[in-house]
Amino acid sequence: MKNLYINTRFFFTLIGVGILYVLAFFFPVLMWAAHIALLICFLATMVDFLLLFNQKNALQVQRILPEKLSNGDENFVKIDIKNNYNFTIDAKIIDEIPFQFQKRDFLIEKQIASGANTFFQYSLEPKERGEYHFGGLNIYASSPLGLISKRFIFQKDAVLPSYPSFIHLRKYELMAIQSEFLLGGIKKVRKLGHTMEFEQIKEYVPGDDIRTINWKATSKTNRLMVNQFQDEKAQRIFMLIDKGRTMKMPFNGLSLLDYSINATMALSHIILRKGDRAGMMTFSKKAENKIAADNKSGQLKKISEALYNIKTDFFESDFNRLYQDVKYSINQRSLILLFTNFETLDGLNRQLKYLRGIAKNHLLVVVFFKNSELQTLINKNPENMQEIYDEIIAEKFEFEKKLIIQELRKYGIYTVYTLPENLNIDVINKYLEIKARGIL
Repeated sequence: MKNLYINTRFFFTLIGVGILYVLAFFFPVLMWAAHIALLICFLATMVDFLLLFNQKNALQVQRILPEKLSNGDENFVKIDIKNNYNFTIDAKIIDEIPFQFQKRDFLIEKQIASGANTFFQYSLEPKERGEYHFGGLNIYASSPLGLISKRFIFQKDAVLPSYPSFIHLRKYELMAIQSEFLLGGIKKVRKLGHTMEFEQIKEYVPGDDIRTINWKATSKTNRLMVNQFQDEKAQRIFMLIDKGRTMKMPFNGLSLLDYSINATMALSHIILRKGDRAGMMTFSKKAENKIAADNKSGQLKKISEALYNIKTDFFESDFNRLYQDVKYSINQRSLILLFTNFETLDGLNRQLKYLRGIAKNHLLVVVFFKNSELQTLINKNPENMQEIYDEIIAEKFEFEKKLIIQELRKYGIYTVYTLPENLNIDVINKYLEIKARGIL
C-alpha cells in the first residue's frame, strides 16, 4: 500500500459529505442523503483502487538520458510513456533530477489515452563539471474517478558525467570551414595571402591569382598553369588555462574558468580538424593537466578527459613558474593561447616580464574578459548622482582594459578581449585569422 496516494478530489468529496452531516443535524431529513453519499464515496474509492491496482505492467516507461552532459549547454532528457490501462489516465511525472540543479518544483502533467504513447522532453543546463546523480522517475497515475493515485517508480540511480561543452562542436566546425562566424552580423576572416606549403600545379581557371602562374610548367604544356598552395599543417597550438582566483568570477552561472575550459574544447576540435596539433596545460601554483601537442585520432578525447578532471582551489597564479614550465616543456615555436584575466594595468605589469619571456620564443595570444556587468552600467542612461558615479567608475575600468591591450601590443603580444558568452567564437576566429595571415 506504500504506492497508494490520496488525491485532493477525495478530500473535497469527504468535505461535501461532512457538510451534509452538519446540515442533517439541523434538517434530519438529510441524514439518509448523507449516509448514501458516504456509501457512494466509499464504493467509488474501492472501484478506483481496483482499477488502478488490479493490472500488472500498467505502464511502460523509458527515460532516455544522453551519454554525458555538456556543461553550460541545454541537455535534453526524453521520456516515453505507454498506457496499458483500459481507460484514460491523468499522469503526474516527477523526475528526481540531480541536486545541483536545485529544482524542487519539478512537475509535468499529461493525459494519456488507453493504449497510447506519449513522448516528451525537458532540458537541463549544468553549470559545473562532475557527476550528476538521477534518482527515480516517479509517475502518479489516476483513473477518471480521480480519487486516488498509484505511484510507479522507474529507472532509479542513473549517473551522468558533465563534460566541457561539446554539443556545439559540429556547428563551430561548419562555421570554421566557411571562415565566418555569426556574431551580430557576419565577420569574415580575410585571407591576406598564402602560406608557403606547396600542394600541386593545376590548370588556370578564371579567378585564380595570376601571381601564382608557373611559367615553366606553362611553357611545357602550352597551357596556363598555376601553383596551388594550402594552409600549413601540423603547427603546434597550446592552450594554457589559468586556474587562479581571478578566474573564479561568475557570469550567468558559469565561472571564467569554465568558460575557458569550454572554449578550449571547441578550439581543440577546430585545430584538429584543420590538421594542426592541439595541446593544453593548466596552471596556478604549478603546471598541471599537461597534454602534449598532437593530432592523433584520440587527441580530442585526451583533452576532454583532462578538462573534465580540472580541480582548483583558486590560489594566486604563479606566472614565473608558468614561464619556466613553458620554456622547458614547449621546445618548438608554437601558438600559445593564454586564458587568464587582468582587471588592472598594475596586475598586468606584475606579470608582464614573464609574458614577454614567453612571447620571445612563441606567438602569444592573451585571452581575457570583458565584465558584462560593467557594460550594462556604461550603456545605461544615468538618472541620479549615484548612477553617474557608477557609470564613471565602470568607464574607468573599461579604459584600464584598453590600456592593458595597448601595453601587450607594444611587445608583440596579441589579445582577445571578449565577453564570456562570446569566448568560443572569438578565440576560434583569432586562430583562423592567424592561420590566414601565416604569421605563425
